[in-house]
Amino acid sequence: MIFSSPLFLFLFFPILLLVYYLTPNKIKNYILLIFSLFFYSWGEPRFIFVVVVSIAADYFIARQLPRCEKKIRKWWLLFSIFINVGVLLYAKYANFFVENLNELYQLLGLTPFQWSAVALPVGISFLTFQKISYVVDVYREEVPPQRKLSDLLLYILMFPQLVAGPIVRYKEIASQLTDRQAGDTYSNRVAGFSRFIVGLAKKLLIANVLAEQVDIIFALSPEYFSTGTAWIAIIAYTFQIYFDFSGYSDMALGMGKMLGFRFPENFNFPYISQSITEFWRRWHITLSSWMKDYLYIPLGGNRVPLPRIYFNLATVFFISGFWHGAAWTFIFWGLYHGFFLILEKMFLLKFLKKIGKFPAVVITFLIVIIGWVFFRSDSIDYAFRFIGKLFSFDFSMDEFYFDARFLTFLGLAVLFSFMGYFKKIENFQYQIFGENPKRLLLIGGFVVSVILYVICGGVLLSGGLNPFIYFRF
Repeated sequence: MIFSSPLFLFLFFPILLLVYYLTPNKIKNYILLIFSLFFYSWGEPRFIFVVVVSIAADYFIARQLPRCEKKIRKWWLLFSIFINVGVLLYAKYANFFVENLNELYQLLGLTPFQWSAVALPVGISFLTFQKISYVVDVYREEVPPQRKLSDLLLYILMFPQLVAGPIVRYKEIASQLTDRQAGDTYSNRVAGFSRFIVGLAKKLLIANVLAEQVDIIFALSPEYFSTGTAWIAIIAYTFQIYFDFSGYSDMALGMGKMLGFRFPENFNFPYISQSITEFWRRWHITLSSWMKDYLYIPLGGNRVPLPRIYFNLATVFFISGFWHGAAWTFIFWGLYHGFFLILEKMFLLKFLKKIGKFPAVVITFLIVIIGWVFFRSDSIDYAFRFIGKLFSFDFSMDEFYFDARFLTFLGLAVLFSFMGYFKKIENFQYQIFGENPKRLLLIGGFVVSVILYVICGGVLLSGGLNPFIYFRF
């Protein structure tokens, strides 16, 4: 069940809101937990038991941490990480390891290993990171362990952020789990509805339109289209993945606000970045922050000699790439970004600052675009052939003609992605999406969102391509 499906929009979510708003505060968490369990079970009924048991294990381990000596506490922490990473490796990466092992066996002339493929559980990457951050924060004594198992289950399984984030840390939401009245205001409900519809419009009106042409072109070998078509395809994908994923995040943040929760922001005009370092402060912010606090800093961060810093960056982005998907293309994409971050540590960042804002944005955007080729391709070989087509300067005619609808929404995608280049517009979003927006903005946003809701409803009911990209990860 995805947020942009008729089942969710016209049945599940309205019923939840009706029941949720009519129940007293003391049982709202239980209502939300029941609906969240149903939401996850709808898409992954076979895996729900494993998820609940693993959360219960983390609940028990976290409860032991304050009672133990330092050495014992560390062993409990390692045990929790072992369980969570072990489940993730099996559920998401077992097929990848077996497939690569069998390829090696074939090269050696050995009999391939017999294996029943494991179905990828929905949202397993996000679940795992949230569970690890909870136990680590308790271990660090940054938060006390949660006393109620039901509230910990709700924190992990709350459906708005369950499948594709944002990655919410327990300490960011702990007080909201216990005080259900503070965030449950009419202004939050209205603002949340507007944010939800903005995300829905990003997904249905922009990402889906771009995806139609992107999928057609990437299904073909690069020999069958020109350099111009290749550039249009990867530029369209660059905006498709942004509006798809940021649209999902907007919907999650909007629903959270409608339910009285405040989730962390996940995107902030990433394509106006003047360096890859800045890009990762603006793109998938909660993942970047998680990697920094729970991986990069524990590895030594910037407090170690330069060679070790470079190694740490490469390690973090290797893991980041592998976290995104069980394929060599994702690993290469992660290392690609790590490579440019290392270059920025060495000299590139000084160069980008020296040449000025506009050239730095253009260069950074080009680096990001090339990186998306690996992210989108089915193989590294295909990715390099596609990049070869980008720079082959083959402008011969091919069979692709992009209609006015596609070009219009591509133009809108460019406009909405880069308008944050102007600082006043970037700051204006904080007035719209921040806490306690002005009444005029609240009313105006609601009116616009109602119009967008009607348009999106019509588009949705007409059918067509609709899956979220990050549901694969």
